[in-house]
Amino acid sequence: MPTFPHLTLILGGARSGKSAFAESLATSTNRPRAYIATSQAFDTEMEAKIAKHRLDRGPDWQTIEAPLDIGVALAEVTAKSIVLIDCLTLWLSNQMHADADIDAEVANLLTSLSATQNPVICVSNEVGMGLVPDTPLGRHFRDFQGRLNRKVAENADLAVFVAAGLPLTLKGALPKGLA
Repeated sequence: MPTFPHLTLILGGARSGKSAFAESLATSTNRPRAYIATSQAFDTEMEAKIAKHRLDRGPDWQTIEAPLDIGVALAEVTAKSIVLIDCLTLWLSNQMHADADIDAEVANLLTSLSATQNPVICVSNEVGMGLVPDTPLGRHFRDFQGRLNRKVAENADLAVFVAAGLPLTLKGALPKGLA
């Protein structure tokens, strides 16, 4: 099996194409694929969106719902699989809504990502390029998200920023045939 970076971070704005790019990376490996989904369906619109994503991915993905505990989900992944976590932004939001200790949860996440034997692709939103949020909660979220992205990028072997569907490699190198 070709070598793939142990930890990859795919960043981008909303609807930038980051998830599609991450899925294409995972598919290109010809490994079994696991999708760790962090979203939660709180309304019918989100239920429909989740159902469409599952349908679009197809049956070749092991899907694990993990709105809070990515470490437990990583332990459920089949050996030699490539893992796609989509997305860290929703995971962080879930942690904040659960009144979790964010620093402790980020530390647990980083430990879990480091400990897994499977290569992992994390998708996350870059939220620091827009307007300053007008509420304290929004500003706290933006600050936590920025710190989370920096910590994951620091530990990543590959970091890619996607804008308008186009990938820009920030750290490392895309596997051969994907550059």
